Order: sequence, then C-alpha cells, then structure tokens
Amino acid sequence: MPFTPVDPDFVRRVRDNFARQRVMQTFGAELTRVEPGEVEIVLPFRADLTQQHGFLHAGVVITILDSALGYAAYSLMPPGHAVLSVEIKTNLLAPARGDRLVAVGRVVRAGRTLTVCLGEGWMEREDGREQVALMTATMIGLPDRE
Repeated sequence: MPFTPVDPDFVRRVRDNFARQRVMQTFGAELTRVEPGEVEIVLPFRADLTQQHGFLHAGVVITILDSALGYAAYSLMPPGHAVLSVEIKTNLLAPARGDRLVAVGRVVRAGRTLTVCLGEGWMEREDGREQVALMTATMIGLPDRE
C-alpha cells in the first residue's frame, strides 16, 4: 500500500534523525533507503557484535530491526514529532551468519497516534541471502518532542 508523507522533506528529516542515533553509529549501521513508510538499514557483519557461537547477536539484530520499523513510521509523521517503540514482537528464524544484515521496515497501518509496522531481517552472503528475523511493532508518534 503506497503512503503519502505529510512532510515533503521527510527524507532529510529521517536521515538527520538517524545520524543522531548513537547506537547506530556504534554498531556501524547505515541507512540505505528511505521511502514513504519504508526504510532499509544495513549492518556489515562484525566479529565484535557476535555471540559465543560467532553469529550476529540476537540483541543486535533486534535493535537494527527496531530502528528500521521506527524510521518507517517516522517517515509518515509530521515535523515536530518523535517516534518511540510501544511494543515489539520478534521471531528469530535462523542464526544470523553472513556478510551483512539487511533490515527492512514497512508501515502496515499509519494511525494518528499509533503506527503498526512489519520488518524483515536478512543475512546476505556470497551464495545468496537468508531470512533470519521477522518483527512486528507498534510505534507511537509524540508531538512537540523532535
């Protein structure tokens, strides 16, 4: 379902906000695509972000997905709003091993206050890609908190 953003400058606003998110800087994540109601974040694999078996840590995967869904919701919010996660549900489908995590967040329904989103996490490697996570989330838009 195509969405029309209320802010014609939503791409700049999303990118500027992402640049201020220190956890994304710490992880080395990059915002690679911003469209109305859809965002993609890429995280190159790093050994220092793994768990004891050498897989990308589940907490890292969840954090990147949460941000992708949050920014998908934020892309449809008016200027002057902030976005926060209200509820998230994650299914970890496979160990996160590969060259990079690609997290795609999409808005399913944008309400006046609450926005419901769906996200997918994929690990890409030379021989293809594998879906490693599925997330649903509810985001809240808070006015006057940008």
